[in-house]
Amino acid sequence: PYHVGINQNLFLEASLHSSDPSLELFLDTCVASPTRHNFTTRTYPIIKNGCVKDPTYAAYYSPHRHILRFKFNAFQFIRSNPEVYLQCELVVCRAYDYSSRCHQGCLQRSKRESSS
Repeated sequence: PYHVGINQNLFLEASLHSSDPSLELFLDTCVASPTRHNFTTRTYPIIKNGCVKDPTYAAYYSPHRHILRFKFNAFQFIRSNPEVYLQCELVVCRAYDYSSRCHQGCLQRSKRESSS
């Protein structure tokens, strides 16, 4: 566990351990939950499909493609225990494959039209 106060910056770093220097990381989804076993209901999205959902999120420069650095403000779920659990999904891509998920960025899902 990592202890941090409410609204304090929480800094995170993810790294890919590989001998292949042409790989890069992309943060696709990062979700918070009040329990460690359920990341489908009562969650809070920080990043979803590469799109920033939390206004306190910020990405930081990394000199290496295989290291991601980011932060967001710590928070607590209302009417819940003080723990918050994170589950992040990262994508590994070839660094210069411009058709890869890493280079697509934020993927907004289009809303379907409703018929009358």
